[in-house]
Amino acid sequence: MVDFVPDHQISALFERLKSGDRTALAKAITIVESTHQKDGSSRLQLLSEAASLSVDSVRFAITGAPGVGKSTLVEQVGLSLIEEGHKVAVLAIDPTSQKTGGSILGDKTRMPKLSTHQAAFVRPSPTSGVLGGIGPSTSEIVLLCEAAGYDRILIETVGVGQSELAVSNVTDLVCFVTLAGGGDSLQGIKRGILEIVDLVAINKADGTNISASEQYAVQLESALHLLNGGAVSPKALLTSALAGTGILPLLHEMNRLISEKKKDGSFEDQRRSQHQVWFEKATLQAFHQHVLAAASSQELNANLLEQVKNKEVVPPVAAQRLVKHWLNNAS
Repeated sequence: MVDFVPDHQISALFERLKSGDRTALAKAITIVESTHQKDGSSRLQLLSEAASLSVDSVRFAITGAPGVGKSTLVEQVGLSLIEEGHKVAVLAIDPTSQKTGGSILGDKTRMPKLSTHQAAFVRPSPTSGVLGGIGPSTSEIVLLCEAAGYDRILIETVGVGQSELAVSNVTDLVCFVTLAGGGDSLQGIKRGILEIVDLVAINKADGTNISASEQYAVQLESALHLLNGGAVSPKALLTSALAGTGILPLLHEMNRLISEKKKDGSFEDQRRSQHQVWFEKATLQAFHQHVLAAASSQELNANLLEQVKNKEVVPPVAAQRLVKHWLNNAS
């Protein structure tokens, strides 16, 4: 929870954010991530202010299993984007412990050059138990970063494997990072993740691993071609984030794909679909918060929860009773 901030102070905070004040952006993100009811009006005011701005941005997702070098690759891509004249925001999503509720939030240490660059903003964010490879407020944070002038957003997912499909609902392009000979074989990649990728980076393609990486690229492109029914399929490019090789060809392909999407209209269509998904998710969250916050529901909720734990009532029936009770008292 953050301290309650009056409306006029939120407006002042947003003006600082718009001017590129990274401290103001960090504070605004903290407000937006807060789930406390007191911060609700501040959160909505910030998002409304940010949504009123027209920003020409591109959002990239970097996803893949743990250990494939996503963070190092993100840093290299981010630095290259800065060289092109862009301002880069990185949202590094970290898994939240189901046991303690804590999160490591250590990606800044893996991006030492990018995290200290004046044209970059690196923000680790916890998943807070949300599946899909992103956090519960990722869409909102993206909006704030764009309002602060960051026109290239890089989202590094948690690396939990096949549950990262939700990242396609907040980004314009998904780059899947994998490697040859490290256990992340073609047989280990599920169909779901391959259906949402626009581009594949076979990382750590250096030294004695180059030949294996080239063979793996051929296998992956063949699999993607079959998956797409013979249509144009994602390319598999070789990169070595550690050696800094293959980064510019990868970035060139990312930019080319975005240009194509903008040209054929699919870029804007995708953004519109994402806003629909965002609205539906936000509606469910708001409804859930209102139901649990209502004084008339709290006692019933506690009783139903106890009954569910004791297996006296199945969860769907308990949920239906709670919602009906809230609706009856809200009308």
